[in-house]
Amino acid sequence: MKLDRAWYVAIEGPIGVGKTSLARLLGEYLNGDILLDLENDSGEDNPFLEGFYREKEKYVFQTEIFFLLNRYRQQKKLYQHNLFNRVTITDYIFDRNRIFAYINLKGDEIRLYEDIYSVLKHKVISPDLLIYLQADMDTLKKRIKLRGRNFEKDITDEYLDEVNKAFNNYFFHYTQSPLLIVNTNEIDFVEKKGDLEDLIKKILSHKKGTEYYSPRTIV
Repeated sequence: MKLDRAWYVAIEGPIGVGKTSLARLLGEYLNGDILLDLENDSGEDNPFLEGFYREKEKYVFQTEIFFLLNRYRQQKKLYQHNLFNRVTITDYIFDRNRIFAYINLKGDEIRLYEDIYSVLKHKVISPDLLIYLQADMDTLKKRIKLRGRNFEKDITDEYLDEVNKAFNNYFFHYTQSPLLIVNTNEIDFVEKKGDLEDLIKKILSHKKGTEYYSPRTIV
């Protein structure tokens, strides 16, 4: 399917919820361009992330600043995509940086982070639609284990729970763009075609405001 207009859709959610998988599937369905998190211009992941999950205090500031600047560089590409009437899908929003910063940083680190963030934030555009994928702790842990990333093996239950709560709190107050909140506990849009088709229909029909969607798997 190809839309006859520019459309910027962002997908967000906590670690392991399925953001990147949905971004790829939706991008393929809409014949759109995909901008994925964790990748810089040379295609390399954040070099501090594995160290962060092992020794948080040692690597936390470098990790957050790398993500902030890397994501800002990616966000600038959205202007070009919109100029050429393209559908663009991302698996994050720029404010993802700030959610994690307030979990991980403190004192002078968060004050310095805010100084940098406030300068960059004004140059970032909001999505035409934001999809927030929710899941409970058991679901997140299962999906993280299933994808088997080495650097995620050291994530503690306490940290994952803190992240999940921070995202729920952020999107409870989100008003910057149309928002579709999807409870993903009972669906598998990667393996089950019916689940994906049902979700895409919901995404394409959402126009404005905030809507909550709690689907169940289609057998």
